[in-house]
Amino acid sequence: MSVTLTSFARRRLFPRDRRASAIQDCTAEEFEQRLNTEAPLKILEGYAPFCRLHVHRNWTSTRCTATPITEANRHLLRSAYEARSHEELPVLVRWFDGIDPSVANYLLPILYSREQLAKEGSPIDAEWGVVGCLYTAEPEEIPMVPITMLRNALGVEEGGSGMPLDREAYRRAVAFWGTHAN
Repeated sequence: MSVTLTSFARRRLFPRDRRASAIQDCTAEEFEQRLNTEAPLKILEGYAPFCRLHVHRNWTSTRCTATPITEANRHLLRSAYEARSHEELPVLVRWFDGIDPSVANYLLPILYSREQLAKEGSPIDAEWGVVGCLYTAEPEEIPMVPITMLRNALGVEEGGSGMPLDREAYRRAVAFWGTHAN
């Protein structure tokens, strides 16, 4: 099986500014090579037939994606309207400013099939393309951010995948992200 980083994932996971939410201690090329030479600990089914997540032990100093919101850190929450690319409309996002989350135990690259990426206008030569990555304490997927679920339901034209909204999964995501932030 061959895996490549999509240009979308390359910009978000390995930005020029090397922000704290980026993958640390390796280049995009090294990351891609590792995914192609190291078998995942396990493979998780994603939210759609064209999506899967590979679970790898974290070999970097990359920190966890989500941090619980507590009374001690609530004052450090920030929000703004941001777009993931120039083509997408900005949406409200929130994050902590000034917190050092723990180093993640696992990296979970999120993979889309070649066919799905072609449908979304991002053709690749490999069988699978990385569209994102979760950094977690446990070898399990954390819920997708609710706005991403909504964007997916809006369709490819709005930066989504075209998958209909799963109301129960959305409610689980709201419950999780109501008590956690990036």
